[in-house]
Amino acid sequence: MPSMVVIATTAVPDHLRGALSRWTSEVVPGIFVGSVAARVRDQLWHAVTEVVGNGAAILVHPAATEQGYAIRTAGTRRRTPVDFDGPTLIRMTAASKVKKTQTLS
Repeated sequence: MPSMVVIATTAVPDHLRGALSRWTSEVVPGIFVGSVAARVRDQLWHAVTEVVGNGAAILVHPAATEQGYAIRTAGTRRRTPVDFDGPTLIRMTAASKVKKTQTLS
């Protein structure tokens, strides 16, 4: 039975966005929403994880959890889902510090 899925992507290859739009609607850039079977959802997610590279992606879909949904992530991200004795919470990690170099003339 089809169920609603949401896939959010950041900095992924254009061909991945094209593949996702075959099964879902890109409601705003990088946000894909659709109603697909679990098998199609898993195949789409497999395609995402194979090519995400330095980008980031998150999948939210219905599941038999206390919250009623599950979260999967792939790629580089600052937000990490963490199971907190049942509910899934989001842990924020610190932004990477970029060393600034000064050039003396």
